[in-house]
Amino acid sequence: MRELDEHALAMPQTTKDVSDDGRPSYVVHGKLFCCHRSRRRDAVDTQTGERLDDVLMFRVADLGVKELLLADDRGVFFTTPHFDGYPAVLMRIPDLARIDRDELRDMVVEAWLTRAQKRVAKVWLQEHAERES
Repeated sequence: MRELDEHALAMPQTTKDVSDDGRPSYVVHGKLFCCHRSRRRDAVDTQTGERLDDVLMFRVADLGVKELLLADDRGVFFTTPHFDGYPAVLMRIPDLARIDRDELRDMVVEAWLTRAQKRVAKVWLQEHAERES
């Protein structure tokens, strides 16, 4: 979670809101791009039937990207009926250990790009393209 926090807050104009029970939400221009969801009846442990308390939500670019992530053989990403037709994937916090730091950074960047203002995203993309050249 520390790395998620670092990556999200490294993105321009991002703010972090924390719920009363300590769950972070990351917002750019008033738009949510990643959060630690509260217990919801749509996400339950398949073995116990208990509502999951450790679910992260990441926005994705579109439903095609969502389907690609859901098809990942590792089974890290999932969705619920609540997110049908909505460009976002879910992930349990313990599964953060199953992806590497670069993949987590990419998830955060892609989520941020879906919500950032176009001009801000364009500047960020140009700056990072120049650094990698």
